[in-house]
Amino acid sequence: MDRYHEMLMFEALSERPSLASAARRLNVSGPTVIRAIARLEARLGVPLLLRSTRGVALTDAGAGFMADCTRILRAVDEAEASAKGLHVQARGNLSVAMPLLFSRYVMTPLLTHYLDLYPDVRLFAQYHDRLPNLNEEGIDVAVLVGDLPSSSLIARPVGHVRYIVCGSPGYLARHGEPCALEDLKGHRLVATQANRDKVQWDFQQHGELRSIKVRSRLSCATVQAAIDATAHGSGLTRCLSYPLYGYLDSGRLRRILQPYEVPALPVHVVYREGRKASMRVRSFVDFIVDALREHPALRLDAP
Repeated sequence: MDRYHEMLMFEALSERPSLASAARRLNVSGPTVIRAIARLEARLGVPLLLRSTRGVALTDAGAGFMADCTRILRAVDEAEASAKGLHVQARGNLSVAMPLLFSRYVMTPLLTHYLDLYPDVRLFAQYHDRLPNLNEEGIDVAVLVGDLPSSSLIARPVGHVRYIVCGSPGYLARHGEPCALEDLKGHRLVATQANRDKVQWDFQQHGELRSIKVRSRLSCATVQAAIDATAHGSGLTRCLSYPLYGYLDSGRLRRILQPYEVPALPVHVVYREGRKASMRVRSFVDFIVDALREHPALRLDAP
């Protein structure tokens, strides 16, 4: 068996690490898959799978090799499609990573629209509140919030978000609007993390970073719970602006202490291959970059 078919055998484990399911997916016998994996491990000199009575799992070397196999096999598919004249159509599997809350408030309707435009693309959404390794994790495109580290990735800026403090009009009418950072000590504060009896909020004053530590009145397990509590008048909260734009636009929340906000964070769409990217990657990047640049949640001067 050649290396290409051995890689196909191994990559069949990507959807579910089960030798039996991989065999069914490829329409071959279980022993055929087992022998192919054994040949791979012998040639590479490292174990790719951990076997136990509960099944199999990828080793660290296996996970890295899986990502490489997936990328190589996709490139082979793209080359064949191009030779057949199919390169003008976006088709195949597309893996996209993004922050969870960003997906909920911004990305989900955009992903739905993209799939309507490109029915031959199968999209796999992954959620990361960190910088994923696109090469090792087999991710095609990622939406990243925050400053980018130095890397070989292609990055296209799409807008900015910022940390803002807000409260409901009713709460501010009852308790007054804070005009200086020291005023926060006299207000009910809503924390965005459970079991936190204090909040530490960063601000900028006279060009310098200043952190305010104040006891919270309410601690919520999620950002959304804190936003909802704040909208119902429980106090003041501070979080990134993109979950708030609908509340601010409708008047359910008001932005306060704006002169003290820290600098905005950039948002980028990043991917790997540049001009060599597949049609499905290029089509998605072009679509999502245009859509995000028009989105009100990513405008630097959003209310």
